[in-house]
Amino acid sequence: MIQSPGSAALWHRHQRALPSWEHLYYEQPLALVSGRGCTVTDAEGNGYLDCFSGILANFLGYDVPQLREAVDRQLARGIVHTSTLYLIDNQVRLAERIAATAPFPDARVFFTNSGSEANDTALLLACEFAGATTVGALRGSYHGRTMAAVAVTELPRWKPTHLSPFDVVFACTGHHGTESADTHPSGRHDCLDDFLDRWGDRRAAAFIVEPIQGVNGFVEPAPGLLARYHEALTDRGALFIADEVQTGWGRTGATFWGIQRHGVVPDIITFAKGIGGGFPLGGVIAPAPIMNRLRGDSISTFGGNPLATCAGLAVLDALEDSALQANADHVGGDILRRLQDRLAALPLVREVRGAGLMIAVELVDPATALPDAAVARTVLEHCRRHGVLIGLGGRAGNVLRIAPPMTVTVDDGRRLVDALTAAVAQISHHTPNGGSATATAATATGRTTP
Repeated sequence: MIQSPGSAALWHRHQRALPSWEHLYYEQPLALVSGRGCTVTDAEGNGYLDCFSGILANFLGYDVPQLREAVDRQLARGIVHTSTLYLIDNQVRLAERIAATAPFPDARVFFTNSGSEANDTALLLACEFAGATTVGALRGSYHGRTMAAVAVTELPRWKPTHLSPFDVVFACTGHHGTESADTHPSGRHDCLDDFLDRWGDRRAAAFIVEPIQGVNGFVEPAPGLLARYHEALTDRGALFIADEVQTGWGRTGATFWGIQRHGVVPDIITFAKGIGGGFPLGGVIAPAPIMNRLRGDSISTFGGNPLATCAGLAVLDALEDSALQANADHVGGDILRRLQDRLAALPLVREVRGAGLMIAVELVDPATALPDAAVARTVLEHCRRHGVLIGLGGRAGNVLRIAPPMTVTVDDGRRLVDALTAAVAQISHHTPNGGSATATAATATGRTTP
């Protein structure tokens, strides 16, 4: 797979026109030009099984008839945008359907363009409702790129500024892997006690969590821990915000919302990515007393526009009609079991974990047991050469992330497992007697992605 002069020129233009901090995957970045189902094709004509779904956003895959037909019907009406100053039938219908999925009564939905904007809005609602600005979040968190979302993001490489509109206290996840660096600053062993000690007597506004952390490498807080945080902070007046940007809409398989895995009923839910099927669509769900608490008026010019909400309705139709949540549970479970069977004993692999179609493989240097980002990038390159696209994550960039479209088949999953295990086994073969995997890893430009 050699980059064509056209793609090389595009890469050069990208470097000249876009910010230096907007990184690309691969030694030779690829341009995707077409797709169908779970397969995409690059500018050179190479086909790939997409197992990262546009960072979990291409919920149904590519060239999906139901989605295309719905969007074409809306385009044929000549209305792509009107703004929230006018009634939008698609927006109201989608809000009604989303509100019906909420685990709390009298739900209201506000639409945004992204998960970052949704989390920003949720934090605004919580702070206004509580009359406070102290917010709790988890270590290893990533909540977006707006000022408010960055403030509650803990991962260092995704925190471009430490300036903050909040007083933020970070809590441990209870996941003590090498990738999480989830230690207690006070040296205490109990996550909740440590967190409350550092919180002190400050007035609480909110606690925001990803039920399964995305950028941190699909890390899930320890069983029962979120319920303990929820109980303690509710007593202090904090609203519990579930960031479901990556975990929502049945992607975790067993539950529709990821937070349901933890037995917690949140006060606010944020969503984005998958619901738009590739169109920019996000939002916030909250009970009317919380949602309606804002003083003054507010709008989102493009949030919930007719085209994006039309796509959202088509995604929900497909989710229900094709039993995609059950498919995530079945196919994701098959992928996870096969990867655990074939990789768990390899010295490069610290852990294979996941839920539904959120699966991660954490890689380490077998000589030191420390995170090995270079070997993860090498596996990323190897999988591309064998026609499979995956993602990276983890605090150190050493975690492989697997999140194919919800329409992925068992055969697709087995193709992924074959490519990934071949890559890891080949690298393991070249690191005999626990030698450094990093020394054998090729340099690449892969970075973690939200």
